[in-house]
Amino acid sequence: MADREQVVAVRKNGDGDIVELKLSSGQVVGYKEAQQMAKNDQIDNVNVFRGRDGDEHLRSNPDGREDNNLDNLPLF
Repeated sequence: MADREQVVAVRKNGDGDIVELKLSSGQVVGYKEAQQMAKNDQIDNVNVFRGRDGDEHLRSNPDGREDNNLDNLPLF
């Protein structure tokens, strides 16, 4: 599927947690919606994993780069 979205920026809450993601189309989605989109293979270069806390989390696919990690993306 060549038309997958890219995450281009993130919005964080006061605790520094990502709460919204801005996609390459300009669409802004909430964290849970982004997780579902990642599961549906609609967002490129991210995946969902279950953390030690038992919750599902969104993360960038590991590729040895830091600049494209979700936490390091520009804020909007």
